[in-house]
Amino acid sequence: MSKITVAGAGAFGSALAIALDMAGRDVTLVGRAVEDFRISRDNPRLKGVPIPESITLSTDLNVTADDLLLLAVPMQAMSGYLEQWQPKPRAAIACSKGVDLATGRGPTAIIDDLLDAPSAILTGPSFAADIARGLPTALVIATQNDIGAELQETLSTDTLRLYLSDDPIGAELGGALKNVIAIACGICMGAGLGESARAALMTRGMAEMLRMAVAMGAKPETLAGLAGFGDLALTCTSEQSRNFAFGLSLGGKGPAPTATTEGRHTARAIVKLADAQGVDMPIAKMVAGVVEEKLTLEQALSLLLSRPLTKEWPYAYRPDLHR
Repeated sequence: MSKITVAGAGAFGSALAIALDMAGRDVTLVGRAVEDFRISRDNPRLKGVPIPESITLSTDLNVTADDLLLLAVPMQAMSGYLEQWQPKPRAAIACSKGVDLATGRGPTAIIDDLLDAPSAILTGPSFAADIARGLPTALVIATQNDIGAELQETLSTDTLRLYLSDDPIGAELGGALKNVIAIACGICMGAGLGESARAALMTRGMAEMLRMAVAMGAKPETLAGLAGFGDLALTCTSEQSRNFAFGLSLGGKGPAPTATTEGRHTARAIVKLADAQGVDMPIAKMVAGVVEEKLTLEQALSLLLSRPLTKEWPYAYRPDLHR
């Protein structure tokens, strides 16, 4: 794969472009925002890390069958983006985390529907600034197509280590659902409920993630890896996480982040999916209720703490047991 096109010139797309360019790849960064930093080469969403001159900047998604396309566009905009451009890449890799609010689908399903190209998802515990600065980062590349090993080799660098998975559904759900739990943890810390409460939310949130993943046909072990537990640990414990920061603001600490916060959309979408699948997700429902201003923090906390007492881990792996 001689050329990599990164669609989406936000922080994460720019960081991937920088990391791959530094590894000697031929990279084009595409997005309307590039006009804001074409001359300065300084993306305001990735302060302190200039865009190398060796990266081609463009506002046109002219992707050919020889290109590898990395889609680093917001999840809720992906369908419209692909319908507008209709690129024809050799392979398309989603770098977005979330569930489409209109359809309930993940990013690879959208790619499969709109592009005639093998799909994959790149996900895992990572902050854009770390990737751009060349700090060690491990991610998962998940696909059911036979191009997986080649994608793993092409996108790995000296500091960006990719692990291969054949479970894109599990990888997608891990990346999407951890954002919802990160909002819950942010609310917890913003409201001053304490570290013990955050630990409980992370653990029980992981159980919800596993229940939904199994119900959707994913492998539970995928959620125990980088795409699930790893990403959950990072985003629930750092204010660099937009979703955690958004939760902090809901809990009464600090302003809401201005950047895209996918978890607020995912919470609403996943509650619909959970109801359709018969999966109990009380934390996700609490987050959706607070985000939609249908529940106060006091009501949400009361609903969680007044639930019937039950067993723990058996319910994580059994979608037929809902509590």
